[in-house]
Amino acid sequence: MSIKEQWIAFIHQLQDDICAAVEKCDGKATFIQDEWERPEGGGGKTRVISNGNVFEKGGVNTSVVFGDVTEPMRVHLKMNGAKWFACGLSLVLHPMNPFVPTVHCNYRMFELYDGHGEVIDRWFGGGTDLTPYYLFDEDAKHFHQLHKDACDKFDTSLYELFKKDCDNYFVNKHRNNERRGIGGIFYDHRRATEEKPVQFWMDLAHALGYTFIDSYIPVADKRKQTTYTPEHKHWQEIRRGRYTEFNLVHDRGTLFGLRTNGRIESILMSLPPTVRFEYNYQPEAGSEEERLLKVCLQPVEWI
Repeated sequence: MSIKEQWIAFIHQLQDDICAAVEKCDGKATFIQDEWERPEGGGGKTRVISNGNVFEKGGVNTSVVFGDVTEPMRVHLKMNGAKWFACGLSLVLHPMNPFVPTVHCNYRMFELYDGHGEVIDRWFGGGTDLTPYYLFDEDAKHFHQLHKDACDKFDTSLYELFKKDCDNYFVNKHRNNERRGIGGIFYDHRRATEEKPVQFWMDLAHALGYTFIDSYIPVADKRKQTTYTPEHKHWQEIRRGRYTEFNLVHDRGTLFGLRTNGRIESILMSLPPTVRFEYNYQPEAGSEEERLLKVCLQPVEWI
């Protein structure tokens, strides 16, 4: 199989395996699949879960899309080529219980071609980040440790680099550099080199993609039965508002989808079902809510 075919097969298998793990954790709801086609080329499989025992709303989406490089893409995305191809998995899970964190995960490959159909650029990107509403240090350490372990098997310098990139990416810069959660790992535009060839990046994405299951599902299982109050839910919706702001204002994946005529339902699948935007809301001093906010204002070394 070609590199492109190998990547597509991996992404679709990862989607199947993550969906199975999420359904098992929820114990009630199952994913509904919506297959779609993109008029300019390609399509995808959107899988949505909602109103479950654990997950209020979530999606595990895959897309295999391609097309001509348009003038807006040249201007806004700095692409210089004739045609492009992108394939990836993107997921967001919004739990019902405020003590279960929201989570995001994404792995993708992009290729750019010249007028003869030859590959002139190929890069890999991806990562995952955790967005708790109430902070449990042990959960944050577990999430980070498993991703560090996965990275270390390939290169012991990667975790520190990817964590820093994650801390610096998922930031609402318009809110005094407030981060949307406790981070994770993030990398983008990683190209093959002699030291790290294409297979290195393929294998790394495979390892990290499956690490998502082991790093998140046990946390959700541990917290899903925790009793919560309307006040806890109120805070969850305040923080969901921050999540929404980031996705609509800063997220490169969202902006790429909008600028390439992507499928709007799949692009905005990441948004939470209910949010609050309250004027100048401030958590009570000394509260768990304030503790979380302080962590979001200053990255923590969890390991």
